[in-house]
Amino acid sequence: MTNRGPRDTLFYTLTIGGFSALIYAVLQAGKQLEHTAQVSPNGNAWQDFLAALQAGLHAPLALLLAQMVTILLVARGLGWVFQKLGQPAVVGEMAAGIMLGPSLLGRYWPEAMAGLFPARSLDNLKFVSQIGMLLFMFVVGLELDLSSLRGKAHKAVVISHASIVIPFSLGLGLAYFLYENWAPAGVQFASFGLFMGIAMSITAFPVLARIVRDRGLTGTPLGTLVITCAAADDVTAWCLLAAVVALVKAGSFVSALYIVALAALYVLLMLRVVRPLLARVVQRSPAGVLSLSSLAAFFFTLVFSALLAEVIGIHALFGAFLAGAILPADDQLRETVRGKVQDVAVLLLLPLFFVFTGLRTEIGLLNTADAWLVGAAIVAVAVAGKFLGSALAARAVGYGWPDSLSVGALMNTRGLMELVVLNIGYDLGILSPGIFTLMVLMALATTCMTGPALDLIQRRQVAG
Repeated sequence: MTNRGPRDTLFYTLTIGGFSALIYAVLQAGKQLEHTAQVSPNGNAWQDFLAALQAGLHAPLALLLAQMVTILLVARGLGWVFQKLGQPAVVGEMAAGIMLGPSLLGRYWPEAMAGLFPARSLDNLKFVSQIGMLLFMFVVGLELDLSSLRGKAHKAVVISHASIVIPFSLGLGLAYFLYENWAPAGVQFASFGLFMGIAMSITAFPVLARIVRDRGLTGTPLGTLVITCAAADDVTAWCLLAAVVALVKAGSFVSALYIVALAALYVLLMLRVVRPLLARVVQRSPAGVLSLSSLAAFFFTLVFSALLAEVIGIHALFGAFLAGAILPADDQLRETVRGKVQDVAVLLLLPLFFVFTGLRTEIGLLNTADAWLVGAAIVAVAVAGKFLGSALAARAVGYGWPDSLSVGALMNTRGLMELVVLNIGYDLGILSPGIFTLMVLMALATTCMTGPALDLIQRRQVAG
């Protein structure tokens, strides 16, 4: 083959040069068509450049990306710090949300908060964070092994239901004293009281599972028991939450019954129709391989289930949770799907939810001694109901005090799941900003208690 280098260079030069000249000539000719009134006068080039940069930064997408960069840096940084202090990373991420909100950043540097989180941008942040929560609740459902409840029903269900009914009753009783001064105007006591009861009853199943794993309790009798209790707790609490949300949205007990009946049909559809269909999709895939069609079917189920739950009136998050729970009971399959979803949900999108919660948390509202006394009462009732309720139930079914107290400490972990419930209550108008802030602080306090409480119980057991 002859050397075509010079010819290729000549062709390239003529093509680029010729057509560049043509482009320039057309642009110059086009200027003659402009009307002077339509053309802005020439300004300072540097000022124009800076103005263009500023306009680009304040564009909705750029602002959202800037918020995400800031949130991820602060959340991951504080998560690392709290891990070094012996706390779950989620505690640091929850604290990061409060720091970036009006409680700290807005209080001491309001210009920075107004620039980074202007009111016009909060809807975008909210919707992206809700997508993250849908994915996260799907993962929670995946981690919930419904088959683990079989054969262990007696002790686990006794402890789990005691750890729900006791804090629920105490929360409802506390709501009676808080309703007049702390409930939003126009909210019925039944809605406020039932929601406070549910909020007191929540256990953070994902955080609890990680604590069990980090402490080497996986597979031990205590670890198995507490995971099973938390699983039963999750199912029961989310069903109760769905019923309470239905009551609030319906506005009357009879209307709520219609919603609950429709919700029961929806759950039956997911269990009896959708779940077998998903099993068939998996069977058609090669053994041990998660095909793209199977993954697409799972994501479609997630979105479809969330949509049905939202339309029915029991909240999209319940639908995402159920979608994960009904996936075929194949440990390898669930682990593969969880790995694909969890990284995006937990590492990228979940911190947005923490900060969105933090933007609603205004510690400055708690500016009286009475407010802090109410906060102390909320923490006391939460610990008494969940910690002592679970521990006494475990002792009643035959466990020794060290194991019973360990069960109580673990079941008292509320973490992220509490924030999910509180945000649902805030969005529905059941919780005022003040009571919302107090409940967020309670979620932080009870989650922080878990590690030190387990250490203390272990030391006492060794010393004894």
